[in-house]
Amino acid sequence: MAKHYFSNIPNIRYRNKLSDSNSRGNFVTVKNLFLRAKIQERVNRDITFLQSYTIDEGARPDTVAEDLYGDPKLDWVILTVANIINVKSDWPMSSKVLYNYCEDKYGNDLNATQFYETREVKDNLGRLILPAGKIVDRSFTIQDPDIHNITLSVDSPDPLIIGISNYLAETRENEKKRNIKVMREEYLTTFLLDMRETLRYTKSSKYQTPTLKIAT
Repeated sequence: MAKHYFSNIPNIRYRNKLSDSNSRGNFVTVKNLFLRAKIQERVNRDITFLQSYTIDEGARPDTVAEDLYGDPKLDWVILTVANIINVKSDWPMSSKVLYNYCEDKYGNDLNATQFYETREVKDNLGRLILPAGKIVDRSFTIQDPDIHNITLSVDSPDPLIIGISNYLAETRENEKKRNIKVMREEYLTTFLLDMRETLRYTKSSKYQTPTLKIAT
């Protein structure tokens, strides 16, 4: 049972037109990188097979695979189950990398306000008047739920809304990426076998073997 990702990818043979202007060149065999398996939605929702996992600061797909399965070469399992296609954009950055990224992106506006969001407001009876985290304009106001003729705003002694800086907004988005689903170790062998079968070719006019077909 192959654990390395590319060992599971079937081959494809195509004619090397660069060697023959009349398109009669030799066939070249390469991995079919257009194929990509995806976890079925029913499995993705089934807590029997999957478990929640929080990616630690500075962790990489291979270190997570080492931590969970004892094999860093199973990093592709981590990425496939989490439906991560682009590691650069979908995997959480380390604090240092994130800060450098934000500096490059925003420059002197690193700590400038990107948007405003509400703080939680309750009345004297503990009833929720305004939930926290609602994105609003800076001019957003509401009436004080307990004191008539008093308006709550960003300039109130206890501000109604707070400004979220570019850096804080990027940090929040980065933190969201830390929470992923991973395959439970006891189902790993079944997953690897299923993945191998999923990526095998079915019979067609271009079919050669379960792991090889001809491209025209």
